[in-house]
This record gives sequence, C-alpha cells and structure tokens, in this order.
Amino acid sequence: MGSKTELLNVLGDVKARLQDKIGITDLPLPQFILIGKQSVGKSRLIEALAGQTFNFISGTLGSRRPTVLEFRHFKNLGDTSRWYVRDRQTKKWQEHPIERVMEIVGDAHEELGETVSSEPIYVRIESPLCVDMQIVDLPGFRDFASDQSKQALSDKIIDLVNSFMKDPKNVMLCVEQASDAANMSTLARCRQIDPNFERTILIRNKLDKYYDDLTPENVSKWVDGYGDLPETLTRFALTLPWWQEGTNPSKPFNEMKEDMNGEDLRQMQLKGLSGKYASGIGFKNFVSFMEKRIEGMFVDSIGPVLTKLTKLRNANKIKEKELETEYSETEAHRILSTTRDCGISFATSLSHVMEGVLDLDPVMTLEEELRAFHKYHMKVCSSHFTMLPSEEFKSLEEYIEYLRNGIAVPTADVELNGGAQFRRLLTETEIFLRFSEISVETSKRDVIQARGHTANRDTWRDVIAKLLRQEAHMPLQSRVTYVGERIKWFFECQKESVLNFMEGLKDTPRASIFSPLYPKHAKLIRQNEMIKSLVFKTYDQACSRQLGLFLTLFENMLTSMFSNPWVFIQGTTEPEQEKGTAANSEQKVADEADSTKKDDQVAEAAKGAANDQAKNGSTRKPDKFTEVKERLPKELERRSETEMMLSKWLTDIPANASNIDEAVDKVQALVQRIYGFIRSEVCDQVELFSESFFKLPMMRRLEEDMALMEISADDSANHEARRERLLADVHRTKDSVTEINLCLQRLQNFKLRCDSHRDGGA
Repeated sequence: MGSKTELLNVLGDVKARLQDKIGITDLPLPQFILIGKQSVGKSRLIEALAGQTFNFISGTLGSRRPTVLEFRHFKNLGDTSRWYVRDRQTKKWQEHPIERVMEIVGDAHEELGETVSSEPIYVRIESPLCVDMQIVDLPGFRDFASDQSKQALSDKIIDLVNSFMKDPKNVMLCVEQASDAANMSTLARCRQIDPNFERTILIRNKLDKYYDDLTPENVSKWVDGYGDLPETLTRFALTLPWWQEGTNPSKPFNEMKEDMNGEDLRQMQLKGLSGKYASGIGFKNFVSFMEKRIEGMFVDSIGPVLTKLTKLRNANKIKEKELETEYSETEAHRILSTTRDCGISFATSLSHVMEGVLDLDPVMTLEEELRAFHKYHMKVCSSHFTMLPSEEFKSLEEYIEYLRNGIAVPTADVELNGGAQFRRLLTETEIFLRFSEISVETSKRDVIQARGHTANRDTWRDVIAKLLRQEAHMPLQSRVTYVGERIKWFFECQKESVLNFMEGLKDTPRASIFSPLYPKHAKLIRQNEMIKSLVFKTYDQACSRQLGLFLTLFENMLTSMFSNPWVFIQGTTEPEQEKGTAANSEQKVADEADSTKKDDQVAEAAKGAANDQAKNGSTRKPDKFTEVKERLPKELERRSETEMMLSKWLTDIPANASNIDEAVDKVQALVQRIYGFIRSEVCDQVELFSESFFKLPMMRRLEEDMALMEISADDSANHEARRERLLADVHRTKDSVTEINLCLQRLQNFKLRCDSHRDGGA
C-alpha cells in the first residue's frame, strides 16, 4: 500500500474538492471525533497529536462549534510547522502564523455568542512532529451552569455533540480522567448511542495522579475498570505533558511527552501490570494503535468512495442531459408548442390514472381525504355549502367514525388514488346527500301564510309546492354543492399522481404500453416552473369550469323539481318479469289481445306464435314490438294510479279553518313525503351526473384545453430569466462531472499503484 500520508492526502483532497466545488458532504469517509467534559485534557491531547502547544482562544464560554483538525506528517520540514485555515467564504486554504490561526479560530467561536453552530472551522497542520490523522474537536460537556442562559448553552452543546455521535461514520475518542470507571459520564453517553462500543475508544487521561493508589494486587483490575469496562471497549490509560499554571515548561513539549510516556510504562511495570493490558498504556501505544486504525479504516473506505463517486457521476450526467434537453426544447420559438405538448401528455395521462394504476403515489384513506378537504376549505374560509351531512354530527371525527363503523364504507381504510378513490368518493357523497332533511318544522303560521288570502287562496297543491321551495330547495342545493366541491377537490389532488405516473414509466417494462413522451414531458413539467404553472393552472381552470357546469345542471334540475313536484313524482313501471314457459306466454299474449282490443289478425298471429312455442317446447319471448305494446297500457295505468294517489292525499287535507291543526299535520307529512321522493331521485342520479358531467368531460375536454394554452408576456419574461439560470445550471453540472471524473481518476490511479506495489512485493 502507498504511504499513510499519501493515502490521507488523497482522500482528504478528494473530500475537500467535492465539498468546495460541488457541495457534497456525505462521502462515506470515516473520521474521529473528540468528546469529553471541559478540563479533562482534550486540548492537551490535540497538542500532543500536533507535536506542539497552542491555545485556540474561545473566550469565557469555551468552544461553540466543531473544529476540524487535519494533521499531516512531513519529515522534510525540519523543526518548523505550517498552519493553514480554510476561509469560510472562499473555501480556499490560506497559510497563517500560528498566532493568527489562534485568533481566527477564537473569533469564529466568539461570533456565536451564547449559541452554537454545526458549521466547522477547518485547520491544517503540516509538521515533522505531528501524527497523520484527522480529528474533529467538539465543544466540551458542561457540568455546571451558573444561570439559565448558560444552561441553555449547555443543552445546545449536548444536542450538537449528540448529532455527531449518532453519525455511524464517526469514531468517538472519549476522553475521561483516569478515575473510577463507574463515574465516567461521557462514556455513559457513548454507551447510549454505541451500546457495543464498536466505534468508541476510551482515553483515560492523567494516569500519574493514580500511581500511588495502584498496587500489584489491584493494578490489573483498575486498568480493567473493576469489571465496569466491557471487553469489547478499546481503552488507553496515559499521562500527557503538564506543568504548574503560571510557570513555563521545564523541557521542550515533545521531550516531556516522551518522558511521560516512559514513566507511565515504568510505573505500571513496577506495579506488576499483566502483559495482557500493557498495550493500552502510554501515549505511544495510543498513537501506534491510531495509525493502524486510521490506515485500515481509510483503506476500507476507498471502495465505497469510488462507488459513491461513480453514482454521483452517473447522476450528474443524467442531470446534464435533462438540462440540455430542457434548454433546447424551451427556445423562444419552441416554448409554446413544448408547453402544449406537455399539457396534452398530462391530460391523456389523467385517463390512465382514472382507469387505475398500481403502486402509484400519493394515496390516502377516506379519513385522510376528508380531513384534507375540510382543512383546505377552512383555510379558504368557504361558507357556501355545508361541511357535515347533519347537525347531529358535532364534528368531522363523528362523521368519519360513522362512515367507518356505522355505514361501513368498504374501502374507508384503504389507501387509494385515481379511479378507485373516485368510486369511494361517490359512495361517501351519496351517503352525505341522503342525510338531507327539511330542518324547519312547518308551523301553523307557515301553512296559513303559504295559502294566501281567502279570496284568491292557493290550493293545497300550490301550498305544498311553495313550502318545498322555501324550506327544502336551498338546503338540498347546499348539499349538492358539497358533492361538486368534493369532486373538484379530488381532481385537483390528482395532479401529483398524474405527474408521478408519467415519471414512473421511465425504464420500466410497461413503458412500451404508453406514449414514450410521457417521461420526457414529466421531467420538463417538474423542472420548468413556467410549464408546470401553465399546465396546472389550465387543469385547475378545467376543474372549476366543470364544477360550475355541474352545479348549474343540478340547480336547473332542482328548480324544475321544486317548481312543480307533482309532475316529477308521477311514477312509471318496468315490464314484468317473463316466466319463461310456453303456457304463460300463450296466456300473456292472449290477455294482451283482449285488453288492447287489437285487430283479429294481430291477435291470431300472436296466438299462433304462442301455440307454436307450446308445441315445440320453446321458451322464446315475444318479439320486441309485442313487448312494447304489452308494457304501454300498464305504465299509463300506473301513472293514473299515482295521480289518483296524489289527489287522495290532497283531498284528505281539511279545507275548513276550524281544522287548521289537522291540516298542518297532514301538510307537514305530505311535504316530508314528497321531499323524500325528490331526495331519493337526486341521490340516485348523483353518480350518473358525476360521471357524465364531471369525470368524462375532464378526461375528454382537458386535452383540448391544454392544446389552447397561451403564454402571457409576464410568463415570457420569467421564462427568459429561467433560461439564463438553466444555462448556468448546465455549465455547473458539466463542471461537477469534470470534478468528479478528476477525483475518480486520482483515486483509481492511487488504488492501482498501491495494488501493483502489493503484487510486486508478493
């Protein structure tokens, strides 16, 4: 394998290049995060890894954002080191003296005040004394907060650090003081997130404070945590350089580091530490372990990074092609035809969605549909129709409960869209309509007022018609409006489903069944706001137009019904069921001849046909003409019977003023009965009207509407601005593909070189 430094440089440069040039931050690269409480020695550990002392001034509140430290080991720099900070605006690395670096980092913390930020500061150190690695130094946990604002800052720091700890790419370097393992609070936080300690490394600092407490009898148990530290946890105990506050170090920092490491090893050997635990003692053993761990982790990450970059390149190539297609299709002389073509594809796709498409989103249950419908009309403050079918339902929840468990709508809890959802909607709206009642009780005053002056008073027939117009017409019209609004809202909600259907056809076996233009036009609608706005606007206008026609049609029908309900309720009859036997056929034809007194020739022909059927055992029915002649007298008779029945109802109403109470009761009963006829007829017809005057026109006329779309002057101006942005996106995407290709090439070359070296060594 190539040198560890080269490996880290290659991966670090690739990460920085992609992050700076393209904004990609989720590469599958591992990193080490440093966590712990304040004053446990995190900063001194960083100095030991860097090979020199420094102090990132962060004021009285401490650090409040992550600091990403990249250590690069360069042997040829002599005794000097080079420090760099990446500018947060330009994203460029700039070299500074160490004093200026500390100021920049301190200012970045101080500018946050009493809050925190996940935006990191990037610092790079190149030195012959540092270790090859990258580490993210996170703000320290606070044990004590002096006031409420400090406690709020402490809570924000906990949330920030936890977000890093939960990232599975991050290996946690948990720094604790070398005390009793049972009291390690930061390690307890690690256990909550990483219960098996698969990505946790414990660093027990300030080992020298416990030299005198250790004996040959307890040293191994102490290092092992007296059973409180699981075997799966990688742990180190060490002492880092320190000196009395206010004094200067007695030796150079790195000499002190060497001395402390040697003293740790010597003391633990004198105490009789088992060889099993010796590799976990001292700073050098920690650094040796980290170097191997880093190399192994980053070598393992090359494959996933190459895979990620390949996917990114392919995705950006597809995006580049789509943007170029949109740019060419939306030239000034083509944009109108392109917009209309997209609209026509959208219109024809609606028919497919209404026919039923599997695995199509979005979908909703009946409860979700009703809640969304009510929420929409509450938001727009709709008051022109009733939202609940009866005053007995106190809330939408009660109505939903009735639909689910009372009337038991079969598909109430099934997530649907398209045609299946429309069928369920028709069921719900019919139920809604059938709750319609005349809410106002017919009083004595109403009846007298409706009948008018004695000299020219209306008949009871006119009185009942007037009461129906006054008390029933508008409530029923309001419920019909609910039906229309529900259907309109349903179609408006299908826009996303239609678009998803068009997009979902790409690279699927069923794509050959439908127009190959669907995916292309869907992409244009999705990407181009002007095209999307025009298509959706035209679609919504079609929905509003059909709602208006639907309501006008129903309003005319209701007006006719309530103007003369007596004509409306005159009944008809269906032809009787045929018995299917020759004898019955003979009798029926004979009766037909007698009842209608047809001429002898027709009667004889009919009887002869019936006799032939009897002789031959045939069950053939009379011809259609004969059936019609048989049905007509009975229907006319039934119509007369209905007229007689209505006349009897009206005659039963007393006309004398002394019997006004009885008249009121009978009028009220007759009003309710006739309203029941009208309501039943409307409910029976709502499905036919919805299908014929809303659904079918939407599916058949929408294509014509889309073909007549026009682009306004404002749309044209916005479109030109969009094309300028689109051209910039095309160039940006091409640059992204170039950058990704360069990163891929560098990684592949490095991997190839390492593989050849390994094969040569073998």
